[in-house]
Amino acid sequence: MLIVKIGGGAAINVAGVVDDLAALSEQTVLVHGANAARDRLACALSRPTRVVTSASGYTSVFSDDDAIDLLMMAYAGLRNKRIVELCQARGVNAVGLSGLDGRAVQGRRNSGIRVRDGGKTLLLRDNSGKPTGVNVPLLRLLLDNGYVPVLTVPIADEDGRAVNSENDDIVAALARALGCGRVVQLIEAPGLLADPADPKSVVPRVRPDELAGWEERSEGRFKRKVAGLRKLCADGGPEVVIADGRGPHPLADALAARGTVIA
Repeated sequence: MLIVKIGGGAAINVAGVVDDLAALSEQTVLVHGANAARDRLACALSRPTRVVTSASGYTSVFSDDDAIDLLMMAYAGLRNKRIVELCQARGVNAVGLSGLDGRAVQGRRNSGIRVRDGGKTLLLRDNSGKPTGVNVPLLRLLLDNGYVPVLTVPIADEDGRAVNSENDDIVAALARALGCGRVVQLIEAPGLLADPADPKSVVPRVRPDELAGWEERSEGRFKRKVAGLRKLCADGGPEVVIADGRGPHPLADALAARGTVIA
């Protein structure tokens, strides 16, 4: 079984991903972001995205009620349905879901984000959380009947309320629950780069035990991404390929190990 995570950047070739998907016979779950669509919508509505950095150096979107509305519109609405549309046009019988639908992804609301402000540590509370479980019967029902689930945020908290969550954490929860053997992550870069300023410095293979060093050296959103990779690859997790989502055949290239393989 295969999980494909499609990044939310504007340059990702989603049509190319779906073209490649249509040629596969393997059961597949798509998980997608929509940060570029969200930011465009936020700008159009004059409701700018607020990014906060935790005291430990991880950045995240501050998910107040307005941010959850935008997330539902951009992620679970526009981006999700456009991907489903592309799939249907290519003969892939996709079903679009957020983690909230059928509690496909169950989570636990965060107690707060510790941030530094003027020499003080503050606790910010918002509508964010971490996945704690997956509705395996629902996803198996779809997969075993030939459907491709197309999943995104929000997920459901303990009370069934919508909360934002990191897609990398959602992919890790799905991989564990579904017994996934391979995960492809398609990003706006050729893979993990030894030098972030040099796109030719792709590291072809990384061992899971090396990810802690990568996380320590990283900053901002990439630091959080590597933390998600550590969760995904812990305890003999699936083989992971980090590959470029911008080419003509992003998924086919990733499955041919053109990128960074973590195994």
